[in-house]
Amino acid sequence: MSEYKKPLPTVDGDSRVYWEGCRQHKLLIQQCEDCQKHIFYPRNLCPHCHSDRIKWVESSGKGKVYSYTINRRPAFPSFAEETPYVVALIELEEGVRMISNIINVDVDQVKIDMPVEVVFEKATEEITLPKFQPARS
Repeated sequence: MSEYKKPLPTVDGDSRVYWEGCRQHKLLIQQCEDCQKHIFYPRNLCPHCHSDRIKWVESSGKGKVYSYTINRRPAFPSFAEETPYVVALIELEEGVRMISNIINVDVDQVKIDMPVEVVFEKATEEITLPKFQPARS
């Protein structure tokens, strides 16, 4: 594997389970045991009812493009090889939204409400990144 030159996430106590799931090709999100709502990004308290009874569940990994932008200029030199690329806000079937890239599609084909599914990209031995591609029919 070549050296990964782009910024990497910080794995901390709140997100460690999430990143371990990604390494195993599982998209884990949290769910409140009191109000049953799903939660993303990882945290210790439910943002809906403030309960601390939070559990990890596996997401279906399916969703739709809620919003997006096409970066036609690299944000940093390390992104130059991938330009143009899509940064999107994905709404998962479970109702939470997360920011990621849309890959394996021409950037000009990406549309709002486009069905997508998670794929995983190994960045380093420790970090595997969830990205999204058009959903298979």
